[in-house]
Amino acid sequence: MAPKSKKNAKGGKSEDGEKEAPLQAVVHLDAFEERFLPFTLERPRCLLTLANTPLIEYTLEWLASVGVEEVYLYSGNHTDLVEEYLNTSRWTKATSPFAVELIRSTSTSIGDNMRNLDQKEIMKGDFLSVYGDIVANIPIDAALRGHKVRREKNKNAIMTMILREAGDDHRTKDQHMRRCFVIDPVTDRCIHYEQVRPRHSPRLNIPDEVLKDHTDIDMREDLLDCGIDICTPDALAQWSDSFDWKMPRKDFVHGVLQDYETFGRTIHTHILTNGYAARANTLRTYNAVSKDVISRWAYPYTPDMNLVADQSYQLGRGVVYKEGGVILARSSTVGKKTVLGKATSVGDGSLITNSVIGRRCVIGKRVRIDGAYIWDDVSIGDDTVINTAIIANEVSIGRKCEIKRGALLSYGVRVADGTVIKEDTRLTRTKRKRDHDNDEKLDRDPTDTTIVGNSGSGFELLLDEEEDEVISALRLGLQDTDLTLDDTPDISSLDSGPDSETDPSHHPRTQSFASNASSETASTRHAAADFHTEASTSIFDALASHQDPDNIQLELQALRLSSNAEDSHVRRAVAVAFGRYTSHLVETSEGKKKSVNEAVKASIPGNMRLITSCVRAPAEQAEFLLFLQTDLVHRPQGNKILVFVANLLAENDVLDGEGLKLWWEDPRGKANEGLEKVRRETEQVVEIMGEDDEDDGEESEEESEEE
Repeated sequence: MAPKSKKNAKGGKSEDGEKEAPLQAVVHLDAFEERFLPFTLERPRCLLTLANTPLIEYTLEWLASVGVEEVYLYSGNHTDLVEEYLNTSRWTKATSPFAVELIRSTSTSIGDNMRNLDQKEIMKGDFLSVYGDIVANIPIDAALRGHKVRREKNKNAIMTMILREAGDDHRTKDQHMRRCFVIDPVTDRCIHYEQVRPRHSPRLNIPDEVLKDHTDIDMREDLLDCGIDICTPDALAQWSDSFDWKMPRKDFVHGVLQDYETFGRTIHTHILTNGYAARANTLRTYNAVSKDVISRWAYPYTPDMNLVADQSYQLGRGVVYKEGGVILARSSTVGKKTVLGKATSVGDGSLITNSVIGRRCVIGKRVRIDGAYIWDDVSIGDDTVINTAIIANEVSIGRKCEIKRGALLSYGVRVADGTVIKEDTRLTRTKRKRDHDNDEKLDRDPTDTTIVGNSGSGFELLLDEEEDEVISALRLGLQDTDLTLDDTPDISSLDSGPDSETDPSHHPRTQSFASNASSETASTRHAAADFHTEASTSIFDALASHQDPDNIQLELQALRLSSNAEDSHVRRAVAVAFGRYTSHLVETSEGKKKSVNEAVKASIPGNMRLITSCVRAPAEQAEFLLFLQTDLVHRPQGNKILVFVANLLAENDVLDGEGLKLWWEDPRGKANEGLEKVRRETEQVVEIMGEDDEDDGEESEEESEEE
């Protein structure tokens, strides 16, 4: 499958007249991990479906969106299946946006892929190195420009890692291995990288010379590794020089940084604060990214975008997606955030919530399914209950069965009537047979009827003791994370604001809020923080991408209901999102700064309903202003933004004199110097609105006397 020449290639000429190399990408379809066992015994991870679309589709769609012209795919296991899929996809047709080549190799690591790529000498310039399990909508123009500028100044700048801001304890981060990036904030250079096992490594081992040479460093454990790198051909040469390097971070980055004093090669970072980028590389993140796609946080990559040619999903009420030919019995119920594939049928009295159901599934009567991922051609008997499990293609589950939380049922497994599958059980019909060359071959094992029942088919997959990382990943993916789509914050809750990961009561700048929160339980505060980060970030991203305010309001309402959030939580999220977005417009608007007044007029009038829907009574007005004031303390020109926003909302009758007075007199709004300073100029708005209210009151009294 050799690359095709593209008539519409985007390669142009540089400023000095030389023809620029086309943007190329290498995609690692096999991460050489076993975190998706038992499914990956029979199919490659890149072809596993996420929201009923193969993972590889999301990756290739994103590469097309950023202007990649040539794509080289490295496949490990199941290369024939990958080739078969590609040959029937749009990516190998004449209308494909890029040339694509599937490279067969005997690689056993990412390092082998990169060394093989170096030998082929097909990379003409800077290129992207990504995994085949990425879901992203981020532009990379700024990252590419920054990388190019650094290269022009220093040819030893061989790689840029694209990272995404997250919280220290965000659930989508790797819980059995924490990644710490030590960065020079002036040059964005990564000067130390370390993978730390929680509870095993109490401290970082930062070399003395790093601390001596850099007076200002950022130690970041809050960054999410998107698995997207901008590399130079020189980076490939480093892989070739070190034949024992296998992994991009643990080996390559760590090794290059260790050898800096000898060779002077540098690795840099580009940290994203907006947009969506994540890997579905564990069961934990598979759940999180699925949730984001269904909830439309990864827009435009949603089920109803129909990325695959024969898909026909439509979005319905309650964030339910259905393809044509779905048959629902009258007494069946399909709850919120559910996906139903073509030709699936659901029997009388069945209830499906928070789940993804594939094509041609037959679901019997009185079935209960919650938080499950059920792929194609699955049959489920009457009165069966399935909770937070993954069910692969062509599985048959009998009548009156119970599939408990965390169970994984691989391809073709058959469960007999009345069988209970225990929590975290992994069932398969295929075992690994290793020969002396360590090449894995598939084989069948006898059925264990004690697990799947007398007429069942399959057995439990037990991992070897030495596969410690796999066991940890599976346990963290299933035992510690409920697969239900609504019970945990998703990856879209990544927020760039300094206070985004904490409740206001926990921040020293807003200590006056502590009394407000002291009566809340820890779990309540945690849930509120989860909702806030998710909601405020999604609103900001929607505003930045100029989405219809009606759609933003609809999604916010759906999130509020699913999170059981209070009205005050919604007001806080809206206030913070508008404060952040307005500040964003002031600082950068397509390279041209806006005045504060222009930024406020660009952000609020067209999206006013987001504010008016949650701000009505004077007490609500005061609370909204308090949240906005608190957010703007750390924003550039926050004092100006606050006065212009307050004035605009007052002019549009969203704020009245009573609401402004309540806010102004609230002791929490003047608890420290920062809060006092940011609101100082807004006093004139409070005074004017207070005078207007007095005048209105006098006029009303005069009219009453005349009557």
